[in-house]
Amino acid sequence: MLSIQSLRGNINQSVCRWCFDELSIEELCKLANEIGLVGIDLLGPSDWPILEEYGLKSTMCNGAEISLEKGWNNKVYHFELLNNYREMIPLVAKAGHKNLICFSGNRAGMDDETGLQNCAEGLKQIMSLAEKSKVTIVMELLNSKIDHIDYQCDRTHWGVELVKKVGSENFKLLYDIYHMQIDEGDVIRTIKDNNQYIAHYHTAGVPGRHEIDESQELNYPSIMRAILDTGFKGYVAQEFIPLNTDKAWSLKDAVRICDV
Repeated sequence: MLSIQSLRGNINQSVCRWCFDELSIEELCKLANEIGLVGIDLLGPSDWPILEEYGLKSTMCNGAEISLEKGWNNKVYHFELLNNYREMIPLVAKAGHKNLICFSGNRAGMDDETGLQNCAEGLKQIMSLAEKSKVTIVMELLNSKIDHIDYQCDRTHWGVELVKKVGSENFKLLYDIYHMQIDEGDVIRTIKDNNQYIAHYHTAGVPGRHEIDESQELNYPSIMRAILDTGFKGYVAQEFIPLNTDKAWSLKDAVRICDV
């Protein structure tokens, strides 16, 4: 039985639901409480009442997106996305949560500038509602080399340009450390130079997306200290796939590693 570990708490840590989907949501909530997490990432409205029972937050809400491949960069999907986000944003706000995920979609032959323009055109139409509701729409940076071939928002500079085009404090980026190490590297410098455009972080070990311990190449304590140095007050969610048969231990160890 795990007991709550003594944490400094400088980093507000959570865990992504899908990485521990062999557990029921109740079991994951109990584990989160035992470890000292503040919430769970990537849950929709049906699970929010259970989180509330356990005193946890939905640190990154989902359920409005169509898919990773079909996103804001293609106007074909704007009508559906606009309806989805206009419905979901008030639900997120009513439940007391702050972040709602979105995706660029795949290029499918589209150049970067057209993708930027299309994303900005669509996202601007929900920004007034997001601002009124105090909900931040967060686009995830994903690698297009290994895991999500052809995904458009695969470089920090592209995402930053989109944030600038949308022009709202309620639209920012999810900087996935694993994904960006694969596609561009230079993680700490990138975080420091672009921290004002980042609302949320995900972790995982490179290569393989497994534990964030010394078996992989990223120095997570140094990365976490760099994040703290920027004044970041948001959430860092553990999003690795455990290789250890004791998955609860792996999660607890990851939280310890990031607790700087």
